[in-house]
Formats: sequence, C-alpha cells, structure tokens
Amino acid sequence: IPFSILGAIVASMVVGFPLLVMFIRSTFAGLDSHLEGYAMTAGHNPRETFFKVILPLSYPGIIAGAVVCFARSLGEFGATIVLAGNMEGETRTISMAIYSLLDSPAGENQANNLLYASLCISFISLLGYEFFTRRFWKKIEWK
Repeated sequence: IPFSILGAIVASMVVGFPLLVMFIRSTFAGLDSHLEGYAMTAGHNPRETFFKVILPLSYPGIIAGAVVCFARSLGEFGATIVLAGNMEGETRTISMAIYSLLDSPAGENQANNLLYASLCISFISLLGYEFFTRRFWKKIEWK
C-alpha cells in the first residue's frame, strides 16, 4: 500500500470517513423513532423496515456525508503525502500538485488553474447534492 495509488485512496478514506459516519449517525438520529413501529405494524420485519423505510429516508443525509467526505478527501494533503508520497503521475493528488507547483518559480499560474479546477469540482459536487435532494423531497412530497 505505501507509495501507491491504493495508499492515496486509503489515506483519503481514513481522513474523510469519520465525516461520512458523523452525517449518517445524525441522519439516523433525526428520523422519527415511531417510523420503525409503524413499519412493524404494517407487517415489515426489521430488515425490510431498514431497507424500505429508514434507509430511503436517510438518502439526503448519506449523500451529504459523501459529498463532504469527497470534498475533504479532495483537499487531503498530510496523510496522503505520508502514506502514498508525492510521485508525479502515480500518487500526486490535486492538493499535492498545487504544493509542488508553488515550490517552482514558474508554477504559480498552473497552481492557480488547479485550484480553480478543484473549486469547480467541489462546486459541481454541491450542485449535484442540491439537485438530488430537491428531486428526492419532491418525489416523496404529499399531494
């Protein structure tokens, strides 16, 4: 795993995963506790209750956690450079490329371009989340 793309992925996951778990836990905690009882009364077993009631209602929180986890992983520097290194063409991430380019005298423009690309990727992720949640809530709205 050290000094490989798998190492970079593991480092990003280790740093971002706690944020995902935090979002999922708060989403589950925010659901009405009576929903499980209602589903059981309707004849669902605990597994069906989870997959047909709890999980679908938790999608917005899970997706939000995934977006935050992705954004955090996109900017990850420390754990990735320690575990995977900063090898151009192999394990270099956007944040490490920006760091490397800022070390060179002529790299400022390229670093700015990567910074803007990183911002665009994050913004597109947030727009995707917003689109998904609006579509989700519109789909389950009572009419």
